[in-house]
Amino acid sequence: MGFVKQAIPQAVSGDERHIERDFHGLCEALSSDNPTTRRWAVRDLMYFPQASEVLATRLTQEENLSVRTAILSTLAQLADTVAMDALVVCLRSDDASLRNEAIEVLKAIPDDVGPIISRLLSDSDADVRIFTINILESLRHEHVEQWLISVIEKDEEVNVCATAVDLLSEVGTELSMQSLVNLKQRFANEPYICFSVDLALKRIDQGSST
Repeated sequence: MGFVKQAIPQAVSGDERHIERDFHGLCEALSSDNPTTRRWAVRDLMYFPQASEVLATRLTQEENLSVRTAILSTLAQLADTVAMDALVVCLRSDDASLRNEAIEVLKAIPDDVGPIISRLLSDSDADVRIFTINILESLRHEHVEQWLISVIEKDEEVNVCATAVDLLSEVGTELSMQSLVNLKQRFANEPYICFSVDLALKRIDQGSST
């Protein structure tokens, strides 16, 4: 059974609207000097499926943190191709706050993130691959372990594999054990990999015997 996507809280207080709620009016309101007006517009654009492109564009320009949070949340609710691509772009940002916000938002929409996880885990940027594993940390999806196994079997970057092993020590089962052993052999000269693999194997073994 698929997970029901929950509405993601947005940073809008009891302020009153001062704009028309048609699509054109809301798009114009995104350029308002008043962040409260922009925030209301972002929230109301949730009800317009065609809003993803304008919100994705606004995300690259928005400097107010509460409005930016609202944009991320609305994009997650829309969750079409344009919206998902905009969220993924945030993983490449130099702004750590934006990256972390995007990661948290993506964690909350497992059914929408699932189809793009394999692509993200194959990204040419090792940091994006690590951030994707961070998303998996609390992603309620049945394929999490298999995605992590694929990482430790194929990824050549030691830091990416180490991040995957750390998570496998928490969520891994007997299915992961041989791949973990193989990883330790592949990175036999990396002390942290050897240590973390041994720890993961111990935890998995203890879990399977209880």
